Amino acid sequence: MVRAICLLKRRLDRSPRSFVDLSVFEIPEPLRGSRHLYKYRLALVVNEVCVMRYDNEAGKGDHRHLGSVETPYAFTDVSTLLRDFFTEVERLEKNGDA
Repeated sequence: MVRAICLLKRRLDRSPRSFVDLSVFEIPEPLRGSRHLYKYRLALVVNEVCVMRYDNEAGKGDHRHLGSVETPYAFTDVSTLLRDFFTEVERLEKNGDA
C-alpha cells in the first residue's frame, strides 16, 4: 500500500499574536473533487482564531476560507499554492486584518 508522503509540515510565527500552519502531503490518488495528487491545509491564525485557510477535502475540492466566506481555489501546483497563500497573508497583515 502506498502511503501519503509529507512534503511540508511547519508552523511559522508571523507576530506575537499570529502564525501560519502549513501542511502539504503527496497522496497516491486524487481526493474526490480534486484532480491532483496533493492534500493540503494552509492556515493563518490570529489571536487563536483561523482567519484564512486554503485547503482541499474529499468531496469539496480546492477552496479557501476568508473569515466565514468560502470560495473555490484554482490549484495548479504546490509552489503556486504557497505563493498565493503567502501573498494573501501579506495583504491581510498590511491591511491590519492579521
